[in-house]
Amino acid sequence: MYLGLDLGTSGLRAILVDADGNVLVASDQAYPVSHPHSGWSEQDPADWVAATERALDALKASHPSELATLKAISFSGQMHGATLLDRADKVLRPAILWNDTRSAEEAAAMDADPAFRKISGNIVFPGFTAPKLAWVKAHERALFDQVAMVLLPKDYLRLWLTGDHVSDMSDSAGTSWMDVGARAWSDELLEKSGMRADQMPRLVEGTEVSGTLRAELANRWGIKGTVKVVGGGGDNSASACGVGCFDEGDGFVSLGTSGVLLSAKAGFSPSPETAVHTFCHSVPDTWYQMGVILSATDSLNWLAAQTGKKPAELSALLGDSIEGPGQVRFLPYLSGERTPHNDAAIRGAFAGIGIGDGHRELTQAVVEGVAFALKDNHEALKATGTELKSLLGIGGGSNSDYWVELIATLLDVPIDLPEAGDFGAALGAARLAIVGDTGADPGEIMTRPAVARTIEPRQGLAGAYEDAYAQFRALYPAIKEVL
Repeated sequence: MYLGLDLGTSGLRAILVDADGNVLVASDQAYPVSHPHSGWSEQDPADWVAATERALDALKASHPSELATLKAISFSGQMHGATLLDRADKVLRPAILWNDTRSAEEAAAMDADPAFRKISGNIVFPGFTAPKLAWVKAHERALFDQVAMVLLPKDYLRLWLTGDHVSDMSDSAGTSWMDVGARAWSDELLEKSGMRADQMPRLVEGTEVSGTLRAELANRWGIKGTVKVVGGGGDNSASACGVGCFDEGDGFVSLGTSGVLLSAKAGFSPSPETAVHTFCHSVPDTWYQMGVILSATDSLNWLAAQTGKKPAELSALLGDSIEGPGQVRFLPYLSGERTPHNDAAIRGAFAGIGIGDGHRELTQAVVEGVAFALKDNHEALKATGTELKSLLGIGGGSNSDYWVELIATLLDVPIDLPEAGDFGAALGAARLAIVGDTGADPGEIMTRPAVARTIEPRQGLAGAYEDAYAQFRALYPAIKEVL
């Protein structure tokens, strides 16, 4: 058996799969996010460990004989977080998460140095790890001076499981400390940001064995024999492994808390001026590019909270098929935006609300605003030379045919919806564990899911949505001017 652990923002998902990648059982464990100040987002790493303990305890309770035959574990993880440890591996402060924007000034200062974009291949976004440490240095200097090691969230979990300080290429590519083309830490970028190489974990490929499970934990869960712990990947890279997306031009659109439009790349071809992310893939000698919006289903969740409705209730107001754009526009910048604006300060807005507009009109505006933002991402990817002929739709928002048809129409790209099953980041992590243990060709393990159906663009409505998109595009500079 093989275990995939997906350390997300709101919870941990653990899945146990057999050697063919068939999911036997899953366990989901939630934990909180703290927002002590506006723009701050933090978590206690102890909550990640506790969630993993609960998940493994649940797997042992329901499937003890299967868990006993565990051969390897791997990870998917929320990216960019800063987990700061002292020389005794004690956590020095709550981890600063990917959607924390407090380090906007530090990020801008780093990004003004051409070396960062040249070496890392990316803009230095406020959510990345390096500017977080610069913020800690500026505002919590006594604590900064105690930092002996910086780990990404899933790699703190790895440390607890194995005792080793290790990270993988794909997750580390989002720190602004890495030479992404060379797949190695950059001494120059570390020095420029006031860090040292000895504060960085050892790097491995996503399919490479990084260590073994500590004996006391194996005994606790009744696991017999040595359990390999495999590199793993950042959440989007692991998701790509879960849906078999690692050949040039393979792509998916993910409607989760954030929104992602991702394309696999055979080579390293960064284009930081577009605000597209170019990162190492979890599969060796492979990269990927993606556009990211920070509030996708989070925008609908926010509206649901304000209206006292459930997100599914609001979504049901729209039906299953698009009929043309509404009159209300929504900018989904509730936590700032990455692609294409790289703007941590911008905030969301409604425009064009009439006295007769209610829950349906606001819901349509939110759903359209997210789809328009993903079209922004598509335009940015096209500017890099990426061509997507079809996409796989994943994430909770892909359960809405209305939303998927809208995105397909705006992007003029068919979207395949997979058959029911677990095709997310946790499965990708489990597949990486299989490859790491067996040495199998990733292409043999990381197959694409069977497609249940394909949603085609509505060509007859394309013009109306293009006009609405032009209105959406005009709103960002107007709102930016007054905020």
